[in-house]
Amino acid sequence: MSDQNVHSAGFTSSGIRGGSLASSMMSQEARTSGGGVHSGGPTSTLQEMGARGSTHSSGFTSSGISGGSPASHMMSQEARSHGGGTPRGGTTSTVQSISMGGKGGR
Repeated sequence: MSDQNVHSAGFTSSGIRGGSLASSMMSQEARTSGGGVHSGGPTSTLQEMGARGSTHSSGFTSSGISGGSPASHMMSQEARSHGGGTPRGGTTSTVQSISMGGKGGR
C-alpha cells in the first residue's frame, strides 16, 4: 500500500505530478530553503522512492518503519541531530506519513 500512497501523492517515475501534494510540498520546501530542494529532504527522498516505484526496500512501510532498514537509520540520525526526537515536518515523519497514506507532517 505505501508504494501506491507515494504515487498517489504525486511522486512518480516520470517526476512530480503538477497540482499534486508532491508539487505543493516541493514548492513549500523550495520557498523555505531559499529556492531549492535539498538532497535528503522530504521531497527528494519521496521523489527517489516514486521514481524507483518502491518504498519497502527503504524500510518505510504501511505498518511503520522496519528495524535495521535505511529508514530506521535515517530516523536515528534525525533524532540525534534534534536532541532525541524526530521533528514534525522532518524527513522521516513526512516520508512515513505519506507512505501510510497521510499528507505529511507539514
